[in-house]
Amino acid sequence: MGSADLVGADAPERPRRPRWAVWGERALETIIRLSGVSAIIFVLAIFFFVFREAAPVLFNGHFNILQFLFSTAWYPTSESNIRYGTFALTLGSFSVTALAMALAVPFGLGAAIYISEFSGPKQKETLKVIIELLAAIPSVVWGFIGLTIMNKIIVAVTGAPVGVNLLNGGIILALMSVPIIVSIGEDALKAVPDSYREAALAIGTTKWQLIYRVLFPAAKNGLLAAVLLGVGRAVGETMAVLMATGHAVQIPHGVLDSVRTLTANIAAELGEAAAGSDHYRVLFLTGVLLFCITFAVNLTADFVIRGVRRK
Repeated sequence: MGSADLVGADAPERPRRPRWAVWGERALETIIRLSGVSAIIFVLAIFFFVFREAAPVLFNGHFNILQFLFSTAWYPTSESNIRYGTFALTLGSFSVTALAMALAVPFGLGAAIYISEFSGPKQKETLKVIIELLAAIPSVVWGFIGLTIMNKIIVAVTGAPVGVNLLNGGIILALMSVPIIVSIGEDALKAVPDSYREAALAIGTTKWQLIYRVLFPAAKNGLLAAVLLGVGRAVGETMAVLMATGHAVQIPHGVLDSVRTLTANIAAELGEAAAGSDHYRVLFLTGVLLFCITFAVNLTADFVIRGVRRK
């Protein structure tokens, strides 16, 4: 008998696991797999439901998809010439989101840097609690703030005839997006190993050089994700922009012009449209358009993140 046989013979046998433990482990693995797949299933189910309600108007023979996408005329209840043009609504959504991000990204990332790198422990906890409270404010409350407070401030400062406009909606959406950007951005900066900070300080870098040349490159994926989540928050917002932007169907030529967004248009008119009518179907088609825009933004962001990771 060889030495390998002796070793194998002397080795203690592995205790057999109880059958119930094996079944429990397999059941847990199955639940985890289903949870991962369920997100995809839910998204596809939502898209199928929205598209099913919108499909009849696409194939009724007299609907013009080019007019729907590129016309600025939105007259769904006209008795003589019904038109469903969403181009002004799409530009309204993009303009409000762009203005909100121009305001929210610098303040959000700046606040995340301050909380992560400059504030003390007690101050950090206090600021994080305040930011979480801001994130918990309902969107309708933000809408009331825009309608009652920001409206008067904008009229007094700019002299605009109406204070519910693109500027009002952009400021409100920025305030709503900042807590998300701050929370995710601060987590991304905190995830950078302390050895990076210690090495940078050891070679004589200043605090700002540490942030710009070390922390930003190391946390760029997390910071970009924070900005993209803020964009998603702004694009999908409904009640706040419905109350703060003036709800006028027009192409904005300045920040003091009133606009209407895709989401606000759906929320305002879906309850008044007769179920099964063309107007009802077109509002669901607007939801499909919004779904496609959101998908395109997320897909572009995914490609950008992959490109940043390769670098």
